[in-house]
Amino acid sequence: MEKPPLKPRLPSRVTLRRLLSLARPELRTLLAGTFFLAIGSGMSLLYPQAMRLIIDEALGSRDRALIDRAAMWMTLILAIQALAVALRFYLFTTAGERVVTRLRQDLFASMMGQEVAFFDERKTGELTNRLASDTTVLQNTVSANISMVLRNLAQAVGGVALLFYTSPVLTLLMLAVVPAVAVGAVVYGRRVRKLSKEVQDALASSNEVAEESLSGVRTVRAFAAEKHEVTRYRNAVDKAFELARRRIRHSSTFMAVASFGGFASAAVVLWYGGRLVVDGSLSVGGLTSFLLYSLFVAFALGALAELWADFMRASGAAERVFELMDRQPTIPATGGERPATVQGRVELREVSFAYPTRPDVQVLQGIDLTIAPGEIVAIVGPSGAGKSTIASLLTRLYDPQEGRILVDGKDLKALDPEWLRQQIGVVAQEPLLFSSSIAENIRYGRMDASDAEVEAAARAANAHEFISRFPEGYRTPVGERGVQLSGGQKQRVAIARAVLKDPRLLILDEATSALDAESEHLVKDALERLMQGRTTLIIAHRLSTVMGADRVLVLEGGNVVQSGSHSALMGQEGLYRRLVERQFVAA
Repeated sequence: MEKPPLKPRLPSRVTLRRLLSLARPELRTLLAGTFFLAIGSGMSLLYPQAMRLIIDEALGSRDRALIDRAAMWMTLILAIQALAVALRFYLFTTAGERVVTRLRQDLFASMMGQEVAFFDERKTGELTNRLASDTTVLQNTVSANISMVLRNLAQAVGGVALLFYTSPVLTLLMLAVVPAVAVGAVVYGRRVRKLSKEVQDALASSNEVAEESLSGVRTVRAFAAEKHEVTRYRNAVDKAFELARRRIRHSSTFMAVASFGGFASAAVVLWYGGRLVVDGSLSVGGLTSFLLYSLFVAFALGALAELWADFMRASGAAERVFELMDRQPTIPATGGERPATVQGRVELREVSFAYPTRPDVQVLQGIDLTIAPGEIVAIVGPSGAGKSTIASLLTRLYDPQEGRILVDGKDLKALDPEWLRQQIGVVAQEPLLFSSSIAENIRYGRMDASDAEVEAAARAANAHEFISRFPEGYRTPVGERGVQLSGGQKQRVAIARAVLKDPRLLILDEATSALDAESEHLVKDALERLMQGRTTLIIAHRLSTVMGADRVLVLEGGNVVQSGSHSALMGQEGLYRRLVERQFVAA
């Protein structure tokens, strides 16, 4: 399914204006950098005048003292210019680093605030590419490139003014080529902007392939599909390379034309200036300084053309970054009521739901369900019946298209989502652990928990014994996604995390279905302690996790087809009995 656009494309001028506004918090630093930029540019414009003095006056008079003084002034000018350039570079570059740091932080915060459906539609590699690649493209634009634009503008304007002062006729002759170069720069800039966006999108696609392959390397290795993944990545990178080569081809053509125009005008100036020297209308020193100023202006205009292309490239990246930063989530991360107490009564009233990525596939159809405070309810049914979907709706990862979900009589949409999720503990079939220590993963349940509370939670989850056997104990790294722990160990760490959270509502989403008998026994024992006194929703296939429930709901095709205790349902002909019998046959 094709991804919907985040927002309509922003006009280029608006994007560039906003891009430059990113540097506003660094205005003081940038102004200091601009001060040193003015000094450096001024010193560079004085250099040709010193050359004119040496050639016309010092050499003409053959006064060695005058030559020495001119050389000393030139050395001083160059020293001041070097110091000013260094300070300008430091100040502008530091400001740029601060800007891109804030930009990455704000962009990541915006991503983390989006609803789950947003992440269903987009790949992780695409989003990480926005954080890494696109923000890096913007870094120079809002710092060093501003410095370069100001410096080259100062040199171009100052150089042209001094050119007119030296020889108005030669200046007009030299500037005849400027309009053509300027028009070419605009046309070239637009084309490069479009190609740069395509290159960034292609690079994002290649990052998606790499992220998928690396995160799923065990599956790749199990199917001996390394060559296939290498080919996928090679094809994605080759596409980005071809687009980049097209961009380079356009840049090369423009640079060739601009270079020819610039040097051709210099040649014309040299030819006509030589005639003026012969006629006595211009001194040799004047012609020399004019040529130097011409080079300054030519280099400044060339640099401005390249900087214009950089701004166009940055504009493409900025559109994608600002689209993400401006996107408003359909389910806010915070905001709403935060009741002082939670009884734990859950109600689903005529709830119908289809996932946003598959709006034409109805997963739940008019579900009615009430769970009393402290009640343990198990939901069973074939795959795709909608069991895990109910858990996702209770934690408000999604909102139903029809119907209402209530906790203690309050609609979930009226409650603060952050507060709601703090009241719900979830233990999934494949819990996600972060690549930090065991203690930090347990503490994820409550960030301010002490070491003693973390250990107490681990003991309650039957995890303390295996943790203590590790040389580093609770400081043991679990590896990416917890790969250094067994399935049973990961599950018990996840249970300890839920124990530490101490939720009023508990969701067990097939928490023991992937475990061996010994691990299941330890995990089940920990879960039974965790469920005491809590409203619990169990999503399970295994009979052993269902038999202890107060009530069993049987889902099929998004509808509740049976409801009752285990023993009552076993006495009826129906789906539940068939599911249990099949499990016994499989065993």
